[in-house]
Amino acid sequence: MGSANKSIEERIVESYRQDEDMMILVFAQWCINHELDPAELYQRAYPDQMMNERLTRVIKLTVPKEEAGEITDQTLLGVLSLYGNDDLAMTVSEAIKQRDQNQQPGK
Repeated sequence: MGSANKSIEERIVESYRQDEDMMILVFAQWCINHELDPAELYQRAYPDQMMNERLTRVIKLTVPKEEAGEITDQTLLGVLSLYGNDDLAMTVSEAIKQRDQNQQPGK
């Protein structure tokens, strides 16, 4: 029984990793779509961390914004919240606010 439980646990962990990679991909593609550097935004959110290896790997899976589907701000913030990435969500919110201010007429 111990072996079966370990196998189930390993599958759960792998599934979570894959889902987390999807969250990272959504973040990275949203950044590309809005002409932001995902690595720089991540570093702003987590200045004490070294570069995230998974982010580096997943960035390679992004496509040019012309080829990407739209990822709404709310979708990204929801996904980040789902995974407890509150610091990154805060940094993304600041980037959204800055973008919206820059797009106002007269600016």
